[in-house]
Amino acid sequence: YRAFCEVIDEDFLSNKINDLEAQTTEPGFWDDSKKAQVLMQELNEAKSALEQSQTVKNHWENLDAVLELLSDDDGDVELKKEAFDTLKSLEETLEEWELSQLLSGQYDKLGAVLSIQSGAGGTEAQDWAEMLFRMYTRWAEKKGFSYKVVDSQAGEEAGLKSCTIEIDAVNAFGYLAGEKGAHRLVRQSPFNALGKRQTSFAGVDVMPLLDDMTVEEVEIDDKDLEVTTMRAGGKGGQNVNKVETAVRIVHIPTGVAVRCAQERSQLMNKELGMRILKGKLLAIAQEQRAQEISDIKGDLVTADFGSQIRNYVLHPYKMVKDTRSSHETTDSGGVLDGDIDAFLSSYLKHINMRKD
Repeated sequence: YRAFCEVIDEDFLSNKINDLEAQTTEPGFWDDSKKAQVLMQELNEAKSALEQSQTVKNHWENLDAVLELLSDDDGDVELKKEAFDTLKSLEETLEEWELSQLLSGQYDKLGAVLSIQSGAGGTEAQDWAEMLFRMYTRWAEKKGFSYKVVDSQAGEEAGLKSCTIEIDAVNAFGYLAGEKGAHRLVRQSPFNALGKRQTSFAGVDVMPLLDDMTVEEVEIDDKDLEVTTMRAGGKGGQNVNKVETAVRIVHIPTGVAVRCAQERSQLMNKELGMRILKGKLLAIAQEQRAQEISDIKGDLVTADFGSQIRNYVLHPYKMVKDTRSSHETTDSGGVLDGDIDAFLSSYLKHINMRKD
Protein backbone atom coordinates (compact mmCIF):
# COMPACT_ATOMS: atom_id res chain seq x y z
CA TYR A 1 0.00 0.00 0.00
CA ARG A 2 2.85 2.42 0.85
CA ALA A 3 4.49 1.70 -2.53
CA PHE A 4 1.17 2.45 -4.23
CA CYS A 5 0.80 5.78 -2.39
CA GLU A 6 4.36 6.77 -3.28
CA VAL A 7 3.75 6.20 -7.00
CA ILE A 8 0.21 7.57 -7.41
CA ASP A 9 -0.24 11.38 -7.23
CA GLU A 10 -3.98 12.11 -7.07
CA ASP A 11 -3.52 15.89 -7.29
CA PHE A 12 -1.49 15.51 -10.47
CA LEU A 13 -4.12 13.17 -11.96
CA SER A 14 -6.99 15.51 -11.02
CA ASN A 15 -5.25 18.51 -12.59
CA LYS A 16 -4.46 16.49 -15.70
CA ILE A 17 -8.09 15.39 -16.04
CA ASN A 18 -9.36 18.95 -15.62
CA ASP A 19 -6.89 20.22 -18.22
CA LEU A 20 -7.77 17.50 -20.75
CA GLU A 21 -11.52 17.93 -20.21
CA ALA A 22 -11.13 21.66 -20.80
CA GLN A 23 -9.43 20.94 -24.12
CA THR A 24 -12.33 18.71 -25.22
CA THR A 25 -14.75 21.65 -24.86
CA GLU A 26 -12.71 23.98 -27.05
CA PRO A 27 -14.24 24.94 -30.44
CA GLY A 28 -12.99 22.77 -33.28
CA PHE A 29 -11.70 20.04 -30.94
CA TRP A 30 -12.91 17.27 -33.28
CA ASP A 31 -11.63 18.95 -36.44
CA ASP A 32 -8.42 16.94 -36.07
CA SER A 33 -9.89 13.51 -35.28
CA LYS A 34 -6.50 11.80 -34.81
CA LYS A 35 -5.33 14.35 -32.25
CA ALA A 36 -8.72 14.24 -30.53
CA GLN A 37 -8.62 10.44 -30.21
CA VAL A 38 -5.14 10.52 -28.68
CA LEU A 39 -6.29 13.09 -26.14
CA MET A 40 -9.46 11.13 -25.31
CA GLN A 41 -7.43 7.97 -24.74
CA GLU A 42 -5.08 9.91 -22.44
CA LEU A 43 -8.12 11.28 -20.58
CA ASN A 44 -9.63 7.82 -20.11
CA GLU A 45 -6.33 6.45 -18.79
CA ALA A 46 -6.00 9.30 -16.29
CA LYS A 47 -9.59 8.80 -15.09
CA SER A 48 -9.02 5.06 -14.73
CA ALA A 49 -5.85 5.64 -12.68
CA LEU A 50 -7.59 8.16 -10.40
CA GLU A 51 -10.58 5.87 -9.89
CA GLN A 52 -8.26 2.99 -8.99
CA SER A 53 -6.38 5.18 -6.49
CA GLN A 54 -9.58 6.31 -4.82
CA THR A 55 -10.80 2.70 -4.61
CA VAL A 56 -7.57 1.61 -2.89
CA LYS A 57 -7.71 4.45 -0.38
CA ASN A 58 -11.39 3.81 0.36
CA HIS A 59 -10.63 0.15 1.08
CA TRP A 60 -7.71 1.15 3.31
CA GLU A 61 -9.80 3.67 5.29
CA ASN A 62 -12.64 1.17 5.70
CA LEU A 63 -10.21 -1.50 6.88
CA ASP A 64 -8.62 0.91 9.35
CA ALA A 65 -12.06 1.84 10.75
CA VAL A 66 -13.15 -1.80 11.15
CA LEU A 67 -9.87 -2.77 12.83
CA GLU A 68 -10.30 0.10 15.29
CA LEU A 69 -13.78 -1.20 16.18
CA LEU A 70 -12.39 -4.72 16.56
CA SER A 71 -9.80 -3.44 19.03
CA ASP A 72 -12.71 -2.62 21.36
CA ASP A 73 -14.65 -5.83 20.66
CA ASP A 74 -12.55 -8.61 19.14
CA GLY A 75 -15.35 -11.12 19.58
CA ASP A 76 -17.71 -9.52 17.04
CA VAL A 77 -18.08 -12.12 14.28
CA GLU A 78 -19.73 -9.69 11.84
CA LEU A 79 -16.92 -7.16 12.23
CA LYS A 80 -14.32 -9.87 11.66
CA LYS A 81 -16.08 -10.92 8.46
CA GLU A 82 -16.25 -7.28 7.31
CA ALA A 83 -12.53 -6.84 8.04
CA PHE A 84 -11.67 -10.00 6.08
CA ASP A 85 -13.83 -8.96 3.09
CA THR A 86 -12.37 -5.45 3.05
CA LEU A 87 -8.80 -6.79 3.26
CA LYS A 88 -9.53 -9.16 0.38
CA SER A 89 -10.91 -6.29 -1.75
CA LEU A 90 -7.84 -4.19 -0.96
CA GLU A 91 -5.48 -7.02 -1.91
CA GLU A 92 -7.33 -7.62 -5.19
CA THR A 93 -7.22 -3.93 -6.17
CA LEU A 94 -3.52 -3.62 -5.29
CA GLU A 95 -2.77 -6.80 -7.24
CA GLU A 96 -4.60 -5.37 -10.26
CA TRP A 97 -2.51 -2.19 -9.98
CA GLU A 98 0.70 -4.22 -9.67
CA LEU A 99 -0.35 -6.19 -12.73
CA SER A 100 -0.92 -2.99 -14.73
CA GLN A 101 2.66 -1.90 -13.92
CA LEU A 102 3.96 -4.94 -15.82
CA LEU A 103 2.31 -3.85 -19.07
CA SER A 104 4.82 -2.20 -21.37
CA GLY A 105 3.87 -3.39 -24.86
CA GLN A 106 2.93 -0.92 -27.57
CA TYR A 107 -0.73 -2.00 -27.59
CA ASP A 108 -1.08 -3.24 -23.99
CA LYS A 109 -3.32 -0.34 -22.94
CA LEU A 110 -5.90 -1.07 -25.64
CA GLY A 111 -9.00 -3.23 -25.47
CA ALA A 112 -8.84 -6.82 -26.73
CA VAL A 113 -10.41 -8.98 -29.41
CA LEU A 114 -10.44 -12.60 -28.29
CA SER A 115 -11.20 -15.52 -30.62
CA ILE A 116 -11.88 -19.10 -29.56
CA GLN A 117 -11.71 -22.02 -31.99
CA SER A 118 -12.65 -25.59 -31.08
CA GLY A 119 -9.86 -28.05 -31.80
CA ALA A 120 -9.34 -31.80 -31.67
CA GLY A 121 -12.21 -33.59 -29.95
CA GLY A 122 -15.39 -33.05 -32.02
CA THR A 123 -18.50 -32.26 -29.95
CA GLU A 124 -16.41 -32.42 -26.78
CA ALA A 125 -14.08 -29.73 -28.13
CA GLN A 126 -17.01 -27.56 -29.20
CA ASP A 127 -18.48 -27.80 -25.71
CA TRP A 128 -15.04 -26.91 -24.32
CA ALA A 129 -14.90 -23.84 -26.59
CA GLU A 130 -18.21 -22.68 -25.11
CA MET A 131 -16.87 -23.24 -21.58
CA LEU A 132 -13.89 -21.01 -22.41
CA PHE A 133 -16.25 -18.40 -23.86
CA ARG A 134 -18.10 -18.36 -20.54
CA MET A 135 -14.83 -18.20 -18.59
CA TYR A 136 -13.60 -15.10 -20.41
CA THR A 137 -16.97 -13.31 -20.43
CA ARG A 138 -17.38 -14.01 -16.69
CA TRP A 139 -13.88 -12.58 -16.15
CA ALA A 140 -14.87 -9.43 -18.08
CA GLU A 141 -18.11 -9.09 -16.09
CA LYS A 142 -16.30 -9.41 -12.76
CA LYS A 143 -13.86 -6.71 -13.89
CA GLY A 144 -16.69 -4.44 -14.93
CA PHE A 145 -15.47 -4.55 -18.55
CA SER A 146 -17.98 -4.22 -21.38
CA TYR A 147 -17.85 -6.83 -24.15
CA LYS A 148 -19.78 -7.87 -27.22
CA VAL A 149 -19.89 -10.97 -29.41
CA VAL A 150 -18.56 -10.16 -32.88
CA ASP A 151 -19.04 -13.61 -34.41
CA SER A 152 -20.29 -16.98 -33.22
CA GLN A 153 -20.70 -20.35 -34.95
CA ALA A 154 -22.72 -22.92 -33.01
CA GLY A 155 -21.57 -26.54 -32.77
CA GLU A 156 -23.50 -29.25 -34.57
CA GLU A 157 -24.70 -30.94 -31.36
CA ALA A 158 -23.54 -28.64 -28.57
CA GLY A 159 -21.14 -25.83 -27.78
CA LEU A 160 -19.36 -23.56 -30.25
CA LYS A 161 -17.24 -24.21 -33.31
CA SER A 162 -15.80 -20.71 -32.94
CA CYS A 163 -16.55 -17.29 -31.54
CA THR A 164 -14.98 -13.84 -31.35
CA ILE A 165 -15.60 -11.26 -28.63
CA GLU A 166 -14.50 -7.66 -28.19
CA ILE A 167 -13.58 -6.52 -24.67
CA ASP A 168 -13.52 -2.73 -24.61
CA ALA A 169 -11.47 -1.75 -21.55
CA VAL A 170 -8.15 -0.11 -20.72
CA ASN A 171 -5.31 -2.71 -20.51
CA ALA A 172 -7.54 -5.61 -21.66
CA PHE A 173 -5.09 -6.61 -24.41
CA GLY A 174 -2.14 -6.40 -22.03
CA TYR A 175 -3.93 -8.63 -19.52
CA LEU A 176 -5.13 -11.22 -22.04
CA ALA A 177 -2.32 -11.38 -24.61
CA GLY A 178 -0.77 -14.32 -22.74
CA GLU A 179 -3.96 -16.37 -23.18
CA LYS A 180 -3.06 -16.99 -26.80
CA GLY A 181 -2.47 -20.67 -27.45
CA ALA A 182 -4.06 -24.10 -27.00
CA HIS A 183 -6.11 -24.86 -23.89
CA ARG A 184 -6.50 -28.56 -22.94
CA LEU A 185 -9.42 -30.04 -20.98
CA VAL A 186 -9.49 -33.48 -19.32
CA ARG A 187 -12.82 -34.65 -17.87
CA GLN A 188 -15.46 -37.37 -17.79
CA SER A 189 -17.40 -36.93 -21.00
CA PRO A 190 -21.05 -35.84 -20.63
CA PHE A 191 -21.51 -36.96 -24.24
CA ASN A 192 -20.30 -40.51 -23.66
CA ALA A 193 -22.81 -43.03 -22.23
CA LEU A 194 -19.97 -44.87 -20.47
CA GLY A 195 -18.65 -41.65 -18.91
CA LYS A 196 -15.14 -42.24 -20.20
CA ARG A 197 -12.37 -39.72 -19.63
CA GLN A 198 -12.01 -37.42 -22.63
CA THR A 199 -9.32 -34.94 -23.67
CA SER A 200 -10.39 -31.89 -25.67
CA PHE A 201 -8.62 -28.85 -27.09
CA ALA A 202 -9.54 -25.30 -28.05
CA GLY A 203 -7.36 -22.56 -29.50
CA VAL A 204 -7.46 -18.99 -28.20
CA ASP A 205 -6.16 -16.01 -30.16
CA VAL A 206 -5.87 -12.47 -28.82
CA MET A 207 -5.36 -9.20 -30.66
CA PRO A 208 -5.60 -5.48 -29.74
CA LEU A 209 -8.89 -3.64 -30.25
CA LEU A 210 -7.61 -0.82 -32.43
CA ASP A 211 -8.84 2.75 -32.33
CA ASP A 212 -9.77 4.54 -35.57
CA MET A 213 -6.43 6.35 -35.77
CA THR A 214 -4.37 3.16 -35.59
CA VAL A 215 -6.65 1.43 -38.10
CA GLU A 216 -6.05 4.24 -40.61
CA GLU A 217 -2.29 4.05 -40.09
CA VAL A 218 -2.09 0.34 -40.96
CA GLU A 219 -2.03 -0.10 -44.72
CA ILE A 220 -2.78 -3.42 -46.42
CA ASP A 221 -2.69 -3.79 -50.19
CA ASP A 222 -6.09 -4.86 -51.59
CA LYS A 223 -4.38 -7.50 -53.74
CA ASP A 224 -3.21 -9.19 -50.52
CA LEU A 225 -6.81 -9.67 -49.37
CA GLU A 226 -9.37 -12.32 -50.23
CA VAL A 227 -12.90 -11.28 -49.22
CA THR A 228 -15.82 -13.71 -49.34
CA THR A 229 -19.40 -13.26 -48.18
CA MET A 230 -21.88 -15.76 -46.81
CA ARG A 231 -25.17 -15.97 -45.02
CA ALA A 232 -25.01 -15.31 -41.29
CA GLY A 233 -26.05 -18.26 -39.14
CA GLY A 234 -28.02 -18.01 -35.93
CA LYS A 235 -31.47 -17.20 -34.71
CA GLY A 236 -33.82 -14.40 -35.68
CA GLY A 237 -33.26 -11.18 -37.59
CA GLN A 238 -34.72 -10.11 -40.88
CA ASN A 239 -31.51 -10.70 -42.83
CA VAL A 240 -30.23 -13.83 -41.07
CA ASN A 241 -29.93 -16.78 -43.51
CA LYS A 242 -31.54 -14.69 -46.27
CA VAL A 243 -28.90 -12.11 -47.24
CA GLU A 244 -25.13 -12.60 -47.40
CA THR A 245 -24.18 -10.21 -44.60
CA ALA A 246 -21.38 -12.29 -43.03
CA VAL A 247 -17.85 -11.55 -44.26
CA ARG A 248 -14.64 -13.60 -44.18
CA ILE A 249 -11.34 -11.84 -44.91
CA VAL A 250 -8.06 -13.66 -45.54
CA HIS A 251 -4.65 -11.96 -45.57
CA ILE A 252 -3.15 -14.03 -48.40
CA PRO A 253 0.59 -13.63 -47.60
CA THR A 254 0.18 -14.94 -44.04
CA GLY A 255 -3.02 -16.97 -44.26
CA VAL A 256 -4.45 -15.04 -41.30
CA ALA A 257 -8.25 -15.01 -41.53
CA VAL A 258 -11.13 -13.36 -39.68
CA ARG A 259 -14.91 -13.77 -39.93
CA CYS A 260 -17.59 -11.26 -38.89
CA ALA A 261 -21.33 -11.81 -38.88
CA GLN A 262 -22.58 -9.72 -35.97
CA GLU A 263 -23.54 -6.52 -37.80
CA ARG A 264 -26.69 -6.17 -39.91
CA SER A 265 -24.97 -5.19 -43.16
CA GLN A 266 -22.16 -6.64 -45.23
CA LEU A 267 -20.35 -3.27 -45.29
CA MET A 268 -20.36 -2.94 -41.50
CA ASN A 269 -19.12 -6.52 -41.09
CA LYS A 270 -16.33 -5.85 -43.60
CA GLU A 271 -15.23 -2.70 -41.72
CA LEU A 272 -15.25 -4.59 -38.42
CA GLY A 273 -13.42 -7.52 -40.02
CA MET A 274 -10.67 -5.24 -41.35
CA ARG A 275 -10.28 -3.68 -37.90
CA ILE A 276 -9.87 -7.12 -36.31
CA LEU A 277 -7.54 -8.35 -39.08
CA LYS A 278 -5.26 -5.34 -38.69
CA GLY A 279 -5.20 -5.85 -34.93
CA LYS A 280 -4.28 -9.49 -35.41
CA LEU A 281 -1.47 -8.64 -37.84
CA LEU A 282 -0.09 -5.95 -35.52
CA ALA A 283 -0.11 -8.36 -32.57
CA ILE A 284 1.80 -10.93 -34.61
CA ALA A 285 4.21 -8.23 -35.83
CA GLN A 286 4.91 -7.28 -32.21
CA GLU A 287 5.61 -10.92 -31.31
CA GLN A 288 7.86 -11.42 -34.33
CA ARG A 289 9.36 -7.92 -34.02
CA ALA A 290 8.51 -7.31 -37.65
CA GLN A 291 8.78 -3.71 -38.86
CA GLU A 292 6.25 -4.01 -41.68
CA ILE A 293 3.09 -6.01 -42.32
CA SER A 294 4.86 -7.54 -45.32
CA ASP A 295 7.48 -9.05 -42.97
CA ILE A 296 4.96 -11.04 -40.95
CA LYS A 297 4.97 -14.83 -41.22
CA GLY A 298 1.93 -17.05 -40.78
CA ASP A 299 0.89 -17.39 -37.13
CA LEU A 300 -1.70 -20.11 -36.57
CA VAL A 301 -2.69 -21.33 -33.09
CA THR A 302 -2.51 -25.14 -33.11
CA ALA A 303 -5.07 -26.68 -30.77
CA ASP A 304 -3.91 -30.27 -30.27
CA PHE A 305 -1.59 -32.50 -28.23
CA GLY A 306 1.74 -31.05 -27.17
CA SER A 307 0.89 -27.43 -27.94
CA GLN A 308 -1.16 -26.47 -24.88
CA ILE A 309 -0.32 -23.45 -22.72
CA ARG A 310 -2.66 -24.56 -19.92
CA ASN A 311 -4.21 -27.82 -18.72
CA TYR A 312 -7.63 -27.96 -17.08
CA VAL A 313 -8.06 -31.35 -15.37
CA LEU A 314 -11.52 -32.10 -13.94
CA HIS A 315 -11.10 -35.91 -13.66
CA PRO A 316 -9.76 -38.02 -11.95
CA TYR A 317 -8.62 -35.02 -9.82
CA LYS A 318 -9.08 -31.25 -10.10
CA MET A 319 -6.15 -29.13 -11.23
CA VAL A 320 -5.55 -26.17 -13.54
CA LYS A 321 -1.90 -25.59 -14.41
CA ASP A 322 -0.13 -23.18 -16.75
CA THR A 323 2.68 -24.92 -18.64
CA ARG A 324 4.74 -21.71 -18.96
CA SER A 325 4.65 -20.05 -15.53
CA SER A 326 3.89 -23.33 -13.66
CA HIS A 327 1.15 -21.55 -11.70
CA GLU A 328 -1.52 -24.02 -10.59
CA THR A 329 -4.69 -24.29 -8.52
CA THR A 330 -7.14 -27.01 -7.49
CA ASP A 331 -10.05 -24.54 -7.74
CA SER A 332 -10.99 -25.52 -11.28
CA GLY A 333 -14.59 -24.40 -10.74
CA GLY A 334 -13.47 -20.90 -9.80
CA VAL A 335 -11.17 -20.67 -12.82
CA LEU A 336 -13.92 -21.73 -15.22
CA ASP A 337 -16.17 -19.13 -13.57
CA GLY A 338 -13.74 -16.38 -14.59
CA ASP A 339 -11.25 -16.28 -11.69
CA ILE A 340 -8.17 -16.20 -13.93
CA ASP A 341 -6.33 -13.14 -12.57
CA ALA A 342 -3.74 -15.28 -10.78
CA PHE A 343 -2.87 -16.97 -14.08
CA LEU A 344 -2.70 -13.65 -15.96
CA SER A 345 -0.48 -12.17 -13.23
CA SER A 346 1.86 -15.18 -12.98
CA TYR A 347 2.38 -15.22 -16.76
CA LEU A 348 3.14 -11.47 -16.92
CA LYS A 349 5.63 -11.85 -14.05
CA HIS A 350 7.12 -14.87 -15.83
CA ILE A 351 7.76 -13.04 -19.11
CA ASN A 352 9.05 -9.93 -17.33
CA MET A 353 11.56 -12.06 -15.42
CA ARG A 354 12.73 -13.55 -18.71
CA LYS A 355 13.22 -10.05 -20.15
CA ASP A 356 15.36 -9.09 -17.14
